[in-house]
Amino acid sequence: MPLLAALLQDADLADFVVTPDRRIGRHELLGWACGLAAEIAGRRIVAVHAAPGLPTIVAVTAALLAGVPLVPIPPDAGALERAHILDDSRAELVLTDDPAPYRDHGVPIMKISGVRPGSVPPDPGPERPGLVLYTSGTTGAPKGVVLSRAALAADLDALAAAWLWTPDDTLVHGLPLYHVHGLVLGVLGPLRLGSRLVHTIKPTPSAYAGTAGSMYFGVPTVWSRIAAAPAEARALAPARLLVSGSAPLPVPVFDAIAELTGQSPVERYGMTETLITVSARADGDRRAGQVGLPLDGLHTRIVDDIGNPLPDDGVSIGNLQVCGPTLLSGYLRDGEVRPPELVDGWYPTGDVATIGPDGWHRIVGRASTDLIKSGGYRIGAGEVEDALLLHPAVHEAAVVGTPHMDLGEQVTAFVVADPVTAEELIAFVAERLAAHKRPRLVHLVPRLPRNAMGKVQKKLLTAG
Repeated sequence: MPLLAALLQDADLADFVVTPDRRIGRHELLGWACGLAAEIAGRRIVAVHAAPGLPTIVAVTAALLAGVPLVPIPPDAGALERAHILDDSRAELVLTDDPAPYRDHGVPIMKISGVRPGSVPPDPGPERPGLVLYTSGTTGAPKGVVLSRAALAADLDALAAAWLWTPDDTLVHGLPLYHVHGLVLGVLGPLRLGSRLVHTIKPTPSAYAGTAGSMYFGVPTVWSRIAAAPAEARALAPARLLVSGSAPLPVPVFDAIAELTGQSPVERYGMTETLITVSARADGDRRAGQVGLPLDGLHTRIVDDIGNPLPDDGVSIGNLQVCGPTLLSGYLRDGEVRPPELVDGWYPTGDVATIGPDGWHRIVGRASTDLIKSGGYRIGAGEVEDALLLHPAVHEAAVVGTPHMDLGEQVTAFVVADPVTAEELIAFVAERLAAHKRPRLVHLVPRLPRNAMGKVQKKLLTAG
């Protein structure tokens, strides 16, 4: 079926997409998007200034209807980042109602608002590129991940099965519209599956509490703030699904949300190159610190540093690999799509994980920053972070490995806390975890550096 199947249904649906300043029905959205699709038809690739709100949703819809690959540009991108994305993607056009940031980039600009309604174009077919999402790797400038329409559809259908996602749902979120979570799941999901979408523009506790819905999407920072606002958290109790992703949800936040709302959050795992691959189920277990089982049609495995498979024993920590229909088509380079480097058909995620005998996954983190090799032990940073967060004075914690002459790496913690000493925190962890897992260094800091999705940027912690 077409990628945006629900949008193309004959029956209209009032308030199909709602933002704080606009409500729009399904037919009105389709007409507006079709009009814009006619304006951009035949372009090789276009970009959109992905500010939160209805114009971005219309632009994304139009590009997918027209079969024109779309590059979302973060609205807070600096001039160098904008220039890199536009130059690297070779975008022929920028769709935006805010032309000021793009006037010096030499790319034609087209306004989204004011376009007249049009008719539905022919379906472009499943294998054509749908989105090009720029993501930062461990080195170099951000690179464009090319996602086919077939991959997008496969992932949304698998999530619909896992989360029992139907047209009767109302999805509420205020996530950015240039990442997988907010854009693919949070916008294309309703357009394919038929649920209403309410985008709050900002994902604040008051915005979520003041908006009735059956599903709420958030990143750990959002859920942490909601957990710290008990009245707003309790307002979400009528919902059937609270989804957390894009970074590990700290166990204390998981527990607080469960207590305040009467239900545990659903955690899931994925990345730009693979889309969402692992998740807890709406009608199954939800376990703190774990992200669930592979979605239908997806497969995972963990391997050691030379590629030998490791057992699913819940203890062995290995490099996580994924295969299935949601994988990227490749990376955009010099206007061409270059295939990804797979290992016998498996995509190496760069993350490390454990898989239990029952198939449940625990993501340890990035192999480059979250797997600490100290004195012959392999230590997951997340386990130490969770232990630190149990201390009543600790608000945030990030753990990394730093060089040590004897151990190779030592466990080092960066902590945001009320008055407390480093020695107290080291002793606190030592009482709860094995001795080799305790931090040897604790830095008390005023804040942790985070990106737009709330992920701690650990490389910035050790850059100095």
